[in-house]
Amino acid sequence: MFYKKFNLNRILFILFLLSFKMMAQSDIVIKNLTASENSISIASERARPAAVLLKSYLDKSFSNLFLIQNENNSIEKNLKIHLSISNLKKLNADNSFIIKSNATDIFLIAPNEKLLRYAVYTLLETWGFRKFTAKETYIPKLDVVVFPKNTEQYHKPSFEYRALLYPDAYDENFRDWHKLDWHLEDFSVWGHSFSKLLPPQEYFKKNPTFFALYEGNRNGESICMTNDTVVDLVIQKIQKVIAQNPNAPFYSVSQNDDVIYCECQECKSINNKYGGPQGSLYYFLNKIAVYFPKTKIVTLAYLHTFKPPTNLKLQPNIYTLFCPIELNRGKAIVDDTYSKSFRKTLQDWNETTSHLYLWDYTVQFSNYLSPFPNIHTFSDNYKFFEKNNVKGLFVQGYADVPGDFTELRQYLLAKLLWNTDIDIEATTDDFLRGFYGKAAPQIRKYLNLLAENQQKSHSYLDIYSGPVQSRNTFLSPEAMDQYDYLINEATLAVNQDPILESRVKKLRLALEYVFFEQSKFYGKDQHGMFMANEKGQKEIKKGITERVRNFTKNCSELGIYELSEGGLSPEKYYEEWLLIAKDSTNHLGEKLKVNFLTFPAEEFTGKGSYGLVDGIRGYKDYNINWIGWYGTNPEIELITNKLDFNQIKINFLDDQRHWIFKPKKISIYGFNNEEWLLITEKFIGNLTEDSVIKTELIEMNSKNFSKFDKIKLLIDNQDDLPIWRKRKQKKPMIMIDEIELYNK
Repeated sequence: MFYKKFNLNRILFILFLLSFKMMAQSDIVIKNLTASENSISIASERARPAAVLLKSYLDKSFSNLFLIQNENNSIEKNLKIHLSISNLKKLNADNSFIIKSNATDIFLIAPNEKLLRYAVYTLLETWGFRKFTAKETYIPKLDVVVFPKNTEQYHKPSFEYRALLYPDAYDENFRDWHKLDWHLEDFSVWGHSFSKLLPPQEYFKKNPTFFALYEGNRNGESICMTNDTVVDLVIQKIQKVIAQNPNAPFYSVSQNDDVIYCECQECKSINNKYGGPQGSLYYFLNKIAVYFPKTKIVTLAYLHTFKPPTNLKLQPNIYTLFCPIELNRGKAIVDDTYSKSFRKTLQDWNETTSHLYLWDYTVQFSNYLSPFPNIHTFSDNYKFFEKNNVKGLFVQGYADVPGDFTELRQYLLAKLLWNTDIDIEATTDDFLRGFYGKAAPQIRKYLNLLAENQQKSHSYLDIYSGPVQSRNTFLSPEAMDQYDYLINEATLAVNQDPILESRVKKLRLALEYVFFEQSKFYGKDQHGMFMANEKGQKEIKKGITERVRNFTKNCSELGIYELSEGGLSPEKYYEEWLLIAKDSTNHLGEKLKVNFLTFPAEEFTGKGSYGLVDGIRGYKDYNINWIGWYGTNPEIELITNKLDFNQIKINFLDDQRHWIFKPKKISIYGFNNEEWLLITEKFIGNLTEDSVIKTELIEMNSKNFSKFDKIKLLIDNQDDLPIWRKRKQKKPMIMIDEIELYNK
């Protein structure tokens, strides 16, 4: 037995020696020796900062320090890593760098200081160094590192411009490591800019013709593209901006975040000639671009300007930032039938411009914490973008708010922006091991299960959806139980490590958030927030409000200061929870049968007609409990069977930003002798402009309600949108939840 074990150990030792010898023959080997043996050599002082950077990391990994020396004064026998800045035209043109080797040394060559740093970070990553987040850098403890002999690696980015709007992108060192650009430095004017270049508060009152004639009225949300004075004023403004920011490479001249465009006779003529509202935009931009031939003028292809103009040549310094806001995020673009028209539009843009950038929306903006299973699409999508000549990407995430899988998302996206050919599965596993430690296997299963459940459902994944809309697909009660189990297992795996436990806790918060949102929707039903007490009255289930409070505290501890693009804070979320908890009602109509005589909009049916009389009033989120009629008049029948009541209260939502308004009139009828008889009606006052979301309980009284077996509510929608919210292809909407019956 001892003899066999001894022989096995001898064999293993011999194999180790042989493998090391083979490695030595094919690789440059840098051993952990004294500072006089390993050095970093610089060709000029311009390379010194990159050398200092490389040394700072290697010195933390090796027990013996590296020496930085000038090329001319170096000792020839030393094994060296050479850093140099070269004027090679190929490197300058391609935004690239080279890492190569001969039989003894390694060479990092780049056209400037920034790209030389990029080469340093690339070399470090080949030796196992990682920057997972702005605060989490992995530095391995090494005795030896290797690099293949006599090789040359040419590193060129997949996209010439790479901006990422995630929390750690605000950190300069994270951006530098991951080779990211930063739009806040690169654009002197960013994004939607018409109101910055021609402020309506300054010009509209005295010069309304500077602005768009839309639906018969001048509107300050856009400009008149064919007005020569507007062109002159915008040119003057850009001149001032350039003078203030001479080093910024980009200047945005873009529509505001709205669908308004000018329909004056001149603009309409241009639009007809060049294919639509985008025609007058690029006609206008050409005039601006000619005046600033050396300036990169960027504009958004967004909403009504989404498609390229036809029969119009663009100036060579116009850059289009293509904004596909309405894509299905649950499937890769190449595999998604919903994305067919997008693929065609992208192809059309390729034929129109050689400067095509793309704005990628990668998170759910209405619910930052809600699970959003689109990570599996990133790799295929970015390969598709590169293949279709997209030159640059602005990748919008949660900005500076930690949301669902923020850390993994920003890491993978940063890697793909530089190189779409990375092994996405291996990169994901590498990150999970480094960031979640022993919890990585469970987190991987959770991540995969989210994607699998989403794909099985074949449902459209929308950036403005949420837990309620996904309650029957990947966030069903059954799926939530599966996720809960995996996160519990992950928590147990790291319960001795406070840092890793905190990272898993953040994933737990996402499941808690889903539970809370869905419990508002389910109300008094299974999975709801309410239960009936001994007296039959609704009350909050025990412990759930305390869970919401703990959720709020945990969000604050983890730096999650907003839960949505709308700015809802965790503290405000808790306040709203308490208001919802107090706003249930008990009324006589809760068990009545309700029929829709005119059906609500398909996407706003809520829990069906039952939801109108479940005793749970809707709050301010139109996705939860509200039932909506889009451009039609709600007509609702209640089977009252001569129930003894004399008062009806109807709860309406007023959310003008989403085209939801109070009704024009409410009429109540009773059914008698095969006909409907008017009992009472109420005219609601004129609409007034208001950006605040409100609910309004409208009360109607009659002692005759109890005389009928059936009551009908006929609710007159607004005839048209008010002028301040008038938009093409939009109609007024009425949303109702709850219809309450009382005997007062």
